[in-house]
Amino acid sequence: MITRRTFVAAAGVALGAMAVLPAYAQEVVKIGLVLPMTGPFASTGRQVEAGVKAYMAINGDTAGGKKVEVVLRDDAGTADQTRRIAQELVVNEGVSMLMGFGLTPLAMSVAPVLNQAKIPAIITSATTSAIMTQSDYFVRTSMGGPQSALPVATWAVENGLKRVVTLVTDYGPGHDIEKGFVDQYKKEGGEIVESVRVPLQNPDFAPFLQRVRDAKPDAVFVFVPSGIGSLFMKQFVERGLADAGIKLIATGDVTDDDLLNGIGEAAKGVITGHFYSANHDSPENKAFVEEVRKSNNNMRPNFMSVGGYDAMHLAYMALEKTGGDTDGHKLIEAMKGAEWTSPRGPIMIDPQTRDIVQDIYIREVKEVDGELYNVEFTKYEKIRDPNSAQ
Repeated sequence: MITRRTFVAAAGVALGAMAVLPAYAQEVVKIGLVLPMTGPFASTGRQVEAGVKAYMAINGDTAGGKKVEVVLRDDAGTADQTRRIAQELVVNEGVSMLMGFGLTPLAMSVAPVLNQAKIPAIITSATTSAIMTQSDYFVRTSMGGPQSALPVATWAVENGLKRVVTLVTDYGPGHDIEKGFVDQYKKEGGEIVESVRVPLQNPDFAPFLQRVRDAKPDAVFVFVPSGIGSLFMKQFVERGLADAGIKLIATGDVTDDDLLNGIGEAAKGVITGHFYSANHDSPENKAFVEEVRKSNNNMRPNFMSVGGYDAMHLAYMALEKTGGDTDGHKLIEAMKGAEWTSPRGPIMIDPQTRDIVQDIYIREVKEVDGELYNVEFTKYEKIRDPNSAQ
């Protein structure tokens, strides 16, 4: 009988053997794309996959003289499956890079695989700061920790919102974002009245929103995971916080482009900070949005989608720089310091942290041509994750 221990040991031998193969001899470069395509986080997988496909539709399927093939696998948002799939992609499929990872635990789970196989993994979605310390082979094109929260804190104080309650989902990214906002807000001279954390599973915001209303702040700063924004907004209105004069400020997850029209009138006027809006005015974004809509039943791309798009751009750039050599160390070195103009605007991979440096936009939800959009009106340039080691 083959035990789990026997399988892991055998996989380890195979991983070690692959590390010394002449990777540059490959004519096809395989990229393993690991996403939650089913389960509660399937919308993340669907959006990232759309971004990856859009990039290849616009830019072709060759880089560095090699044909690029994406191998998609569904981890259903479960970390044990993510690690198993990553290992199988390396051992059985011979992938030269991994990509995806819809949540922090999923990204964390593959660090041992990367460290043994010595291949890059580009994070398209997960945001917790600590992920990047787990492997020197992680690179990120989503967002590092509280990048979007810092400019919201600065904007709030600059616009007279001097007393704020924070309300975040009680897990890693929520803690990172809460700390980033609170530290910056206090630095700017604001007062944190109270900090509220809401359970990740089956959230009922009503009692927590009542606590916010009772505290009578100028504003409430909110972070909830992508996909939960519509439930939050419904309860925000029902609890009468807007009628009580409490301003809602948030990260862009709350007014996710993918869900915004479904939220409806309640979203109008909400101020958020984020790195991408489908309404971003640039030729790169117009081409991106058009391709995603054309190939995905008129779906509007969101920030998860652009994370996938930029992950493919980074992979292509690295292959071009190495001349098609897929040695993991050479690819990582090629990714460090990379700069380009994304559909979101100018971005860079920090050569020290391998994390993304990007502009954060302050946006207001408005109606544009009969649809709701996050309309950008202020920009804070070259924002880094403050938790990254410098």
